[in-house]
Amino acid sequence: QLQLVESGGGLVQPGGSLRLSCAASGFTLTNYAIGWFRQAPGKEREGVSCISSSGESRTNANSVKGRFTISRDNAKNTVYLQMNSLKPEDTAIYYCAAGRYAVLQWREYDFWGQGTQVTVSS
Repeated sequence: QLQLVESGGGLVQPGGSLRLSCAASGFTLTNYAIGWFRQAPGKEREGVSCISSSGESRTNANSVKGRFTISRDNAKNTVYLQMNSLKPEDTAIYYCAAGRYAVLQWREYDFWGQGTQVTVSS
């Protein structure tokens, strides 16, 4: 019943852009912080970007600062991750998650989506 669904992933060339969406079903995102995480083959899951429930606080990992922007539209029950200037090292499965605090530590989140694949390659 409680579900997060990511979409918008795909194959893009280096320097390109993608916008990921995270939509909630069965509950509303209004009272939740949302984080975006990614996991590449052979690497640990890492925090990418997160946003507070109010949208006032945003945090990006150093690796994506200046390139990725997280936003939320509570009226649409959706959170977005705009990814610009994509690099091959951004290739990973991207997950969104809902939790109490807007932090980049994945263990702090309670509800997770199934993930969407982002591949950056020429």
